[in-house]
Amino acid sequence: MGYKTITLKLPTDYSSEFLRNKISKELRLKEFDFQIENKSLDARKKSNIFWLVKVVVSSPEIKNGETIAQNVLSIPYKKSNKNIVVVGSGPAGFFNAFTLQSAGFNVTLIERGSEVKKRSQSILTFERGGTFDPQNNYAFGEGGAGTFSDGKLTSRSKRISKEKHFILSSYVEAGAPEEIMYMAHPHLGTDNLRKIVKNLRIEFENLGGTILFETLLEDVVIVNNKVKEVRTSRGTLPADALFIAPGHSAYETYKMLIKKGIPFRTKNFAIGSRMEHRQEIINNAQWGHSKLPGVKAAEYRLTSAADGKHQVFSFCMCPGGTVVPAAAYENTNIVNGMSYYQRNGKFANAACVAGIHPDELAGKTVSPIDALANLQKLEEAFFNYSGNYTAPACSIRDFLNQKSKNTNLESSFPLGLAPAPLWEMLPQPVVNAMQAGLVDFERKMRGFETGNLLGFESKTSSPIQVIREQNGLVEGFENLYLIGEGSGYAGGIISSAADGIKAAMHFAEK
Repeated sequence: MGYKTITLKLPTDYSSEFLRNKISKELRLKEFDFQIENKSLDARKKSNIFWLVKVVVSSPEIKNGETIAQNVLSIPYKKSNKNIVVVGSGPAGFFNAFTLQSAGFNVTLIERGSEVKKRSQSILTFERGGTFDPQNNYAFGEGGAGTFSDGKLTSRSKRISKEKHFILSSYVEAGAPEEIMYMAHPHLGTDNLRKIVKNLRIEFENLGGTILFETLLEDVVIVNNKVKEVRTSRGTLPADALFIAPGHSAYETYKMLIKKGIPFRTKNFAIGSRMEHRQEIINNAQWGHSKLPGVKAAEYRLTSAADGKHQVFSFCMCPGGTVVPAAAYENTNIVNGMSYYQRNGKFANAACVAGIHPDELAGKTVSPIDALANLQKLEEAFFNYSGNYTAPACSIRDFLNQKSKNTNLESSFPLGLAPAPLWEMLPQPVVNAMQAGLVDFERKMRGFETGNLLGFESKTSSPIQVIREQNGLVEGFENLYLIGEGSGYAGGIISSAADGIKAAMHFAEK
């Protein structure tokens, strides 16, 4: 059996039969199998948009073929009686627990929210006008914040190829479409994610792992720089090692850890608002067509030097998606985005945020505790504007002109909009940067000025970062790891999950 890798240009609506015939003609083969290795859309010329597809072909007719490298994560196994506690069931926490259980440890995974079905019901009730649930919302509950998102599986990290392959393979085994293994910009959609996180949980439990839902981390017993016990809202757990994956929203967990002597520092982060356009505007800007056969919906990724001091960029773009009320705590008001796998909604949305340091926001040097408190004050101010969870909003044109003219805004946001002068509600350095960045975005994408800005986007990254070693071990501690987005070292599903896996592998190999 020989192997050959080739790259083909294919029409956007090509079929499997078309691809097979193309391979046969290109390599002059009759008997062969093939596997897609990479697939990306080339839309640089709107008159000639095509898929660029890289395939690995195997056939007994191929002589002197290529050697295909194996990209497999090898988890060391040795049955151990050590009790491991993992906090948080988001990508970092789950894949950390999954890896450790696979390595032979006794792992208990605790999650402050409920399992995904109950969580989904609480969110639906909230969006239909019901009461906000502090335990089950877009931030807390099984699968973490990523469960209700676009489910993007891209990452800029270059040294996580084995971890990434393990993550994607695990998702496919849990019901994800196989295309995530090769798409240049793969995504799952929140509809798939809700099924996947449940199936992964069942697999973890079948390995012998334990998950405790509705269990909040309250305290950590530390003796001589070593964790001994974990105190939760449901009792005390012994811990030979503790892995905390708090996510970006667990303010009380951050505060407890800081008071226990866990070292944190402030760092740059980004805040702003959510941009929303009709999807057909984005499609026309990117493709020159309102629809493209074989492609769901157009995406974009925009960056700008803005005012020269603060970079402005789009974040977590959700084609055909929905802007959602993502508050983690009562009396706070923030927004985020999500989409379903088909990306067939009427609107497109993405964050428009400016990078800034907590010291600049405060006008003085601040501690990590103060940085969190200042951010929470902004989240509360957006709630206080309308006194509820409607999203303060304005058109992009009004934001640039700093005048309220268009108050009849259409949106996917389920709780309604409250016309608002966002240029007065956001910090002035952020406003200045966003205005310069939006002008730049308008030059890059035709029709961009027709969009709207919604609410407060504050969860692109954390304003604080734990001081830790490269393997996730907290500096000065023997058996305490902080991982994932809440550690300040990762962001997004893949990089967070990989961070959790790396920490697990470090502990297992010790």
